[in-house]
Amino acid sequence: MMKNTTFRQLKVFEAVARHLNLTRAAEELYTTQPTVSIQLKQLTEIVGQPLIEQVGKRLYLTGPGSELVKTCREVFATLDNFEMMMSDMRGIKAGKLRLSVITTAKYFVPRLLGRFSHLYPGIDVSLNVVNRERMLLRIAENLDDIYVLGRPPEHMLMQLEPLMDNPLVVLSAIDHPLAKAKSISAERLAQEQFLMREPGSGTRLATEQFFKEKGLSLRIKMELGSNEAIKQGVMGGLGIAALSAHTLAFGHTSDEVAILDVQGFPIMRQWYLAYSKEKKLSVVAQAFLEFMHAESKAHGEKYMRDIVGFPDGNRGP
Repeated sequence: MMKNTTFRQLKVFEAVARHLNLTRAAEELYTTQPTVSIQLKQLTEIVGQPLIEQVGKRLYLTGPGSELVKTCREVFATLDNFEMMMSDMRGIKAGKLRLSVITTAKYFVPRLLGRFSHLYPGIDVSLNVVNRERMLLRIAENLDDIYVLGRPPEHMLMQLEPLMDNPLVVLSAIDHPLAKAKSISAERLAQEQFLMREPGSGTRLATEQFFKEKGLSLRIKMELGSNEAIKQGVMGGLGIAALSAHTLAFGHTSDEVAILDVQGFPIMRQWYLAYSKEKKLSVVAQAFLEFMHAESKAHGEKYMRDIVGFPDGNRGP
């Protein structure tokens, strides 16, 4: 049955299954929507079972469709890895690398990727910047080779490799009454109004846990969907916020907000490189891991010293 299937049909189906949208799949594949529909119809006829079903205006994978998309990705990954192995045997690092990073990691990962791409020009890197909810979905669907995140996913077979420190600091406007205060207590801080990320955010969970352990509750004034929006709100005097110190990197934000001297802060968290324990890493992914470990220590130390200004990389309790 499946021997009559073409590689092109499988590529089209995988794109449709990922986007659940014919137009987006067509755009990704640089083809037309009618062509995608024809390829999908032909594949469905070969399989003999519906792969995609439409309910209202939305598309959903059927049971057979869910199984086929897993097979497609396994086939593509095997072929990609073979190509990378052949390149490696010729002394050339070449191939594809798929990365997903949590939103806060966008402040340092692209800079490291620039150096990686310069070192390995033959490697084609795909970078996705997503929130935690989307990250967990991508991990569950095995869409990427490596993930950069702060809070390890629960109940998933992931290999975790520590990358660098991810300190959580409290920010205020530079003219805030607490901006020049020393050794601010958690009780005093809890009286302020906080700007927070959405529920489920790793930063939010860490902040709430800090106050919960002290028997305190937060006064949340506003929930905002991005770190940039929160920083703008802090600068505008809407409230204070706890954010990763990495959000202050590479820009003038560090001159426009104050890092408050709070007892118990910074909360020292960790960035991780993560990948599936059930998936054999490609030679390209292995090269990336080695590069990131070599680069991250120097980058992290320089960042903490020059950008944030923590003495010896640590202003913690």
